[in-house]
Amino acid sequence: MTTPTPLEHVLSFVRAVEAGGGSAELRPFLAEDFQLTEWPHALSKTGSTRNLAETLSGADDSQDIVADQRFEVVRTTSQDDRVVLEMNWSATLLLDLPHWDRGDTIRARSTAVFQLRDGLIISQDTYDCYYTVPE
Repeated sequence: MTTPTPLEHVLSFVRAVEAGGGSAELRPFLAEDFQLTEWPHALSKTGSTRNLAETLSGADDSQDIVADQRFEVVRTTSQDDRVVLEMNWSATLLLDLPHWDRGDTIRARSTAVFQLRDGLIISQDTYDCYYTVPE
């Protein structure tokens, strides 16, 4: 069995998130010292930084917030152990949020920068631009 490339590993991780993966499904992709940095956006004016435990807990909690997540990967860039994905993301809300109601489809254009070490993701920086679609 061949070792996946950094790009293949990251894309598999994104597909696990898309499938509604919780902590058990996402843990194999992430290093012990993993850090997620979410830069400020419409739903988090100050952004956030989470360690591995906080990220995995958030993955479990997200199952009560969104369903039917979709990641349309528009462009990939990969150099050595760094992978950048440009994606269109959407999900169905399971609760009310500012600007959206339960049952609405929420959308974002997202760029995510992943750093890997020894075949595991050690960091993810996300830059999300949430938007609404005119009706």
